[in-house]
Amino acid sequence: MTTPALLPLSGRRIPTLSPGASSFPHHRATLRLSEKFILLLILSAFITLCFGAFFFLPDNSKHKRFDLGLEDLFHSRPIIKLICKAYLIPSSCREEEESLRDKIRADHERALQEAKEKLRKSREELKAEIQTEKNKVMEDLKKKDVGPKPLPPVPMPKVVGVSDGEPPEPDVKEKRDKIREMMKHAWDSYRQYGWGHNELKPIAKKGHSTNIFGNSQLGATIVDAVDTLYIMGLHEEFKDGQEWIEQNLDFSVNAEVSVFEVNIRFIGGLLAAYYLSGQEVFKLKAVQLAEKLLPAFNTPTGIPWAMVNLKSGVGRNWGWASAGSSILAEFGTLHMEFVHLTYLTGNPAYYQKVMHIRKLLAKMDRPNGLYPNYLNPRTGRWGQHHTSVGGLGDSFYEYLLKAWLMSDKTDTEARKTYDDAIEAIERHLVRKSNGGLTFIGEWKNGHLERKMGHLACFAGGMFALGADGSPDDKAGHYLQLGAEIAHTCHESYDRTVLKLGPEAFKFDSGLEAVAVRQNEKYYILRPEVIETYWYMWRFTHDPKYRQWGWEAVQAIDKYCRVSGGFSGVKDVYSSNPTYDDVQQSFFLAETLKYLYLLFSSDDLLPLENWVFNTEAHPLPVLHLGNITLPGSEPAQR
Repeated sequence: MTTPALLPLSGRRIPTLSPGASSFPHHRATLRLSEKFILLLILSAFITLCFGAFFFLPDNSKHKRFDLGLEDLFHSRPIIKLICKAYLIPSSCREEEESLRDKIRADHERALQEAKEKLRKSREELKAEIQTEKNKVMEDLKKKDVGPKPLPPVPMPKVVGVSDGEPPEPDVKEKRDKIREMMKHAWDSYRQYGWGHNELKPIAKKGHSTNIFGNSQLGATIVDAVDTLYIMGLHEEFKDGQEWIEQNLDFSVNAEVSVFEVNIRFIGGLLAAYYLSGQEVFKLKAVQLAEKLLPAFNTPTGIPWAMVNLKSGVGRNWGWASAGSSILAEFGTLHMEFVHLTYLTGNPAYYQKVMHIRKLLAKMDRPNGLYPNYLNPRTGRWGQHHTSVGGLGDSFYEYLLKAWLMSDKTDTEARKTYDDAIEAIERHLVRKSNGGLTFIGEWKNGHLERKMGHLACFAGGMFALGADGSPDDKAGHYLQLGAEIAHTCHESYDRTVLKLGPEAFKFDSGLEAVAVRQNEKYYILRPEVIETYWYMWRFTHDPKYRQWGWEAVQAIDKYCRVSGGFSGVKDVYSSNPTYDDVQQSFFLAETLKYLYLLFSSDDLLPLENWVFNTEAHPLPVLHLGNITLPGSEPAQR
């Protein structure tokens, strides 16, 4: 049998076997050739690896694992010979081997010599050497640190009515002066006993802080109060606050803070101080802090965490919140400040973050048209179906309305969202008690709880503020609703012994506008009732709102004033109350500011030009005209 000629293999031709010859030797020869070919491939790969490592890995004696590995490799003579034979460069290999050995030996000797020299030095010499190295590193870092990127120049919004506002009536002026004196007492006490701390313990006369500010002393009272000082004409005190902020306010700290609280108190306070005074330091500090908050938005949905570590950027939610949820009033109360941040910096990220939240909420189903207070930032699903216009929900609705106002009424999407939300709230939560008091209850899993919190009392002012522009000619209706809420909240004050309102009050079992539980009977210098008095005064000029405000001034001065400042009280129904020993930063930022404005003329911070954030920090209306915010679509009127 004749075997056919084989096809060429690797450029060679295999001879044809003669007739009758065995084919076995041919197969064996083919096998030997294949083995050599495979071994050659393996050897080539190995050589490439070794020489690639030699030429491309770092040449540094401190990389010990690499040096030792190569030393072992090149001490293996069979491998060296194999490499040299394969590449036919035995003399080059020997030179390379010797060169590498010499280098390793020299590195080892140098390291040993350095160690011996170190051991001969005294402890003081070693410390000095270490300090010198540290100083060198710090100098290098300073050279690299070129400072923050300068902010782009932007036109200053129209700023009017930032000071004075003295009322023409002597008795009103006298009351306003009293409120100014109370502010000075609160500030001076903090200045003396708690300077630089977040808040003050006026009984113990020392600094105080809570977990919302982390474990760092960020001077929350200073930042929260400087705009109030400016508005009241307390210029020396304002200057002291500005100097502290300029020299000591540092956000590069390892502190876990509440995103919501530092936004409304710090960013809001700093932006307001900037717009009122024109001092650039406030704007720069606001932007520095805002950049530290952005990592909180790094969630699967873009709904921010409740807390963020200012140093690491790691975020998380409150342990007590429903199934790890974020809270509506927290992630929904960023819009005003973040729009101003984009306006001032040209960075679209701030605007885009808050608009993403709005768009996400618009796509979600809402039970009975209501927004639950809890939303999971991982899944994008609602948590417990609890709706409130008080704590956990309140300022979300406020910021929908104020986004519209702050945009010079061009953000019609915000206005429509507000109107729809208020319609659902009025249908399901607003009720009238047997005694004729209008209140806003809380919706919990399909059931209305007939209880109203002090925090919800802000809604009277919100309804009045949003009356103009209401759909279906309902302006009069919402102004009246605001007046009814103001009356109910005044009753909650008037029905206590101290004439100060409790934290929450019920409308059940014959009890109306009265706290039932002991843990709801405290007053912590809150502003919401006075805030509503001020808005109602601005829109109606009904003298009863000033009368009710003065009642509150007298009660606070009588029962909350102590030698070291002002303190909250634990039971407003007791004639001999116990102090809680905390002067809250919002007492200076909000309560005293709203009281001062209540007894000032309307040309001080006119509402046509200013919108107050939820911490009472005034931000100017952005009359943008044809200007479009970076990252936004042109506004539709």
